Amino acid sequence: MKSLRILMFTTFYPPWSFGGDAVGVQRMAQALAARGHDVTVVHDEDAYLSLGGLPPVSAAVPDDGVRAIGLRSRHGMVANLLTQQLGRNVVHARRIRQIVAEGRYDIVWHNNISLVGGPGILSVGEGLKLYEAHEHWLVCPTHVLWRHGRELCDRRECLRCVLAHKRPPQLWRYTGYLDRQLDEVDLIVAKSEFSRAKHREFGLRQEMTVLPYFLPDLDQTALPDPAPHPRPYFLFVGRLEKIKGLQDVFPAFDDYPDADLLILGDGDYATTLKQQATGNPRIRFLGRKSLDELNAYYRGALGLIVPSVCYETFGIILIESFRLGTPVIARRLGPFPEIVERAGGGKLFETRDELTGAMRALQHGEGAREMQGRAARHAFEEIWREDKVLAAYGSTLARAADAKGDRALARALEGGAFETGTRQV
Repeated sequence: MKSLRILMFTTFYPPWSFGGDAVGVQRMAQALAARGHDVTVVHDEDAYLSLGGLPPVSAAVPDDGVRAIGLRSRHGMVANLLTQQLGRNVVHARRIRQIVAEGRYDIVWHNNISLVGGPGILSVGEGLKLYEAHEHWLVCPTHVLWRHGRELCDRRECLRCVLAHKRPPQLWRYTGYLDRQLDEVDLIVAKSEFSRAKHREFGLRQEMTVLPYFLPDLDQTALPDPAPHPRPYFLFVGRLEKIKGLQDVFPAFDDYPDADLLILGDGDYATTLKQQATGNPRIRFLGRKSLDELNAYYRGALGLIVPSVCYETFGIILIESFRLGTPVIARRLGPFPEIVERAGGGKLFETRDELTGAMRALQHGEGAREMQGRAARHAFEEIWREDKVLAAYGSTLARAADAKGDRALARALEGGAFETGTRQV
């Protein structure tokens, strides 16, 4: 089986990162390296620091087979501003060209490129080019289709919106530059059918292929015991930001005394949320947890509540819960309906009463939690487990390589270059 040389570009990469998108990129890089491929990831350390990130405490390099190159310059935020405004990386242009030329990569894999290179980076290199849309950046300068910082976007008001988000407008978005650069890409991936439809609705001309996120499986014989808690509980996991919608869940717990709400995570909106929850002892903020602790809380929960009020592209948190056989109660918005309904592993809600009813049905319906938990776990194994999704990536990339005329790469991908047995972590 041929070992492929793969170059990934992403603005954020752990530990120089925020949120789940960067973790998704890292999971892909690690999965490819575990299959024997030579994987290099180029990311922008200045972007992380400019947006308020703290330098990682440990400088230890993970032993995962991935070579990570962090771009850094004495210009810092100015370098990022130039990339954001010009749509290409000026400060690191020579270094990027050097990395690409020396590597002779088979696949150039673009992720969130907003500050690592902008659209200009899409034409760099000669390998098979893939763009993976972890956010809605291709059609939204704020990435999230959250208009004016207060509502779902259903029509373009981009200039006023970016100013409301306190970001400088990007004039290149009005020149057709991004569209022309995307024509250099051989495959554009959306993370859900919903996200593909949103990209089309907001004017993306190029075709997209839907390939979901994945997780490696867990060793089912070595799972942690369910987290001890004196009362039944529902769980929220994620960054504490207004767009994650946790504030809409609190009123339901005023009406529902049968279970607690345990909140795992932290973020800029934490202080406001804690003030809003004052007076309800059943709402508990537990902060960040280690992976083992997180898995223990999943295992003990009646269900995971996912109340995001913005348009996610997927929702990795759902399949994290499914992996441990924990049902999900998610807002009927964005990609959540297609994920929950396909799995049969949870309920959807729009209103406070629907949320309360879903919690009651899951907690008190005879066998409901067990039945939906089994369905969630089965769906994870069949749809979102690492080996299943990587096989789909391999066949999709093989077709793209064949269309590009690269028969050698197509044969390697058709021969199972992305396939191995199930990997556990």
